[in-house]
Amino acid sequence: MNAPIFTLVDVNNFYASCESNFNPAIANVPVCVLSNGEGCVVARSKEVKALGVKMGTPWFQIRDLAKEHGIIAFSSNYALYQNMSQRVHSILRDMSPDLETYSIDECFCRVDTVAHLYGGVDEMGHAMKDRIKQWTGLAVCAGSGPTKTLAKFANFLAKKNAVFNGVCDLISMPKPERLRWMAGVDVGDVWGVGQRIAARLRAMHINSVLDLRNTSPKTLRAQFGVVMERTGNELRGISCLGLEDVPPPRKQIIVSRSFGAVVTSFDELRESIVTYASTAAIRLREQGSVAAAIQVFVSTNAFKTDEPQYSASHVVPLVDPSDDTRELIAAALAGLKSIYRSGYWYKKSGVVLIDISSKEIRQRTLFDDDEARDRSARLMAVLDRANCEFGRGTLTLAAAGLAPRWALRFSKRSPRYTTRWDELPIVK
Repeated sequence: MNAPIFTLVDVNNFYASCESNFNPAIANVPVCVLSNGEGCVVARSKEVKALGVKMGTPWFQIRDLAKEHGIIAFSSNYALYQNMSQRVHSILRDMSPDLETYSIDECFCRVDTVAHLYGGVDEMGHAMKDRIKQWTGLAVCAGSGPTKTLAKFANFLAKKNAVFNGVCDLISMPKPERLRWMAGVDVGDVWGVGQRIAARLRAMHINSVLDLRNTSPKTLRAQFGVVMERTGNELRGISCLGLEDVPPPRKQIIVSRSFGAVVTSFDELRESIVTYASTAAIRLREQGSVAAAIQVFVSTNAFKTDEPQYSASHVVPLVDPSDDTRELIAAALAGLKSIYRSGYWYKKSGVVLIDISSKEIRQRTLFDDDEARDRSARLMAVLDRANCEFGRGTLTLAAAGLAPRWALRFSKRSPRYTTRWDELPIVK
């Protein structure tokens, strides 16, 4: 069996690149993408990053900066981003069948069985980069290594250093050179090392990637546990993480949005909770799971300190774990009633499905009604099939409202170029 070789392919500034990809006039203009409700910055072009704008910065805080430097802001265009992501992943799947979709803009590929078809690992990385650019217009970086952690590190080097021209191959790189690169990168940039762990590592004089690589596995296990021990081994070239062909089921499902307009009434909050619980139920059924409880939460706008502040949450257990939209909504509304307080301007609400387990191993109870459960399953299947075939929201519960005033703002959204006939790009 071949020794594993992993390549991580990552689209550069994905959301912002999708926007400029279909609008060449903004190719070199500072571009950012805003979160749901157009509240915070969730994606930045390299020009915006150079201005010092951080991820999560509230849009209202940088309005003056935007005017000064001509920053163009877009509402999130998820239909476009998801479709472009699928195109990139499809290209990579054709080139390397062993693939793990790590995120919307990142894929791990195992290339040891196919790299020779392209002339080698480095050549395959360049082939991936060139084909994606030619077929989608998106720029990517590719990093290759004998472990997933080293592939992630190689991708980091490819992004940050022009000398690699977007492709870094640690397999063919001489060991002394690889160690020099490791010595120059902060330990906080290692995949899976967060701010808190990085601070603890620095307190132990482990400041660089090389320092972490050279720390004994026993020390890492004793101080941080088996996960950090595994990271150290991966940096030494010992593969501990394989590809995940099927993403593991989520242990929590969260659906939450900021409102497009201030909400004060219970009825509007109820509509939002019904909508979010319906979406969460769909995601639950997609992964073949049931939930034993649902948490509901509401909050006012924390940035408006001159207004009365209130936030609260409540967990409602279900009598029997379920994936039925109606049962989850009923529980969610019971939770909302317990935390709603009049006299506040609400900015956000949401639901969290918790205590999730596989539907196949659901524990039966003394009062199980198989006939009712079968009816529920058939009804949910019809609901999901209709929404899949005719579009999300085709069939929903009336309690969600028809045209809610609180719905998300998309005043800055670009056309959905690839998924709507009436929004196709026009060539003049």
